[in-house]
Amino acid sequence: MSLVPSGLRIRRPGRLAAEATALAVALVVAFPLYWMVLSAFKPAGEIQSTDARPWTLSPSLDSFRRVFEQEEFGRYFVNSLVVAVSVVVASSLIAFLAATAVTRFRFRLRTTLLIMFLVAQMVPIEALTIPLFFLMRDFGQLNTLGSLILPHIAFSLPFAIWMLRGFVKAVPEALEEAAYIDGASRTRFLWQILFPLVFPGLVATSVFSFISTWNDFLFAKSFIISDTSQSTLPMALLVFFKPDENDWGGIMAGSTVMTVPVLVFFVLVQRRLVSGLGGAVKD
Repeated sequence: MSLVPSGLRIRRPGRLAAEATALAVALVVAFPLYWMVLSAFKPAGEIQSTDARPWTLSPSLDSFRRVFEQEEFGRYFVNSLVVAVSVVVASSLIAFLAATAVTRFRFRLRTTLLIMFLVAQMVPIEALTIPLFFLMRDFGQLNTLGSLILPHIAFSLPFAIWMLRGFVKAVPEALEEAAYIDGASRTRFLWQILFPLVFPGLVATSVFSFISTWNDFLFAKSFIISDTSQSTLPMALLVFFKPDENDWGGIMAGSTVMTVPVLVFFVLVQRRLVSGLGGAVKD
């Protein structure tokens, strides 16, 4: 007879060590975020103090006030939102159709095309910035939001196609045949049957696309040269970098404001994201 009450469970040392390690890693990862938010609420005297403390007894909103007092801050926010949403919608739609094509159809150079998707992910973005600059200049897209949307769609597609390919492949072909027997067209099967089944994978890929686009600074700095009305939120942080002394409070407050939409988006799609990543790992 066991002497341990039925409501209590003894955790194994291995599992306890794994949980402690996961907690330690989570604290290490979350500490920079905590320090950013803390610095945003610290008064200027505490930020510049040599005696750094992981708390503040006199929180202040002055840094946030300086951020929102920028004349173009609202425009920068809208521009970032337009670029991020456009990239997420366009890349998800194209990736879904492309993943369906390379999974369901047999055609020449299909394997070569998939390998090219992998090679595209290996090329660093920094190496392609200058060629993309001349390409955007030749197409007359400099100083426009299109110069930010098009490159991010291109860089988001390889990862999205590879990930969605596993979800499309997991849908049995017998389901497609049954739909055709019942009189469903290929278009109806694609959007009313296959799309809902692949939707968790679309959510997972959209999170990565949204984060990389929302936080982009390289393309915004390279392609938006003179028309500041087309700038995005990361460019707004440059106002607080000054030659004599940087406004670290403003920088941290601006970074905190930039992080809020990402957290909101993550919370809204959290359940779908977990199932999507689980399906990708299972595949």
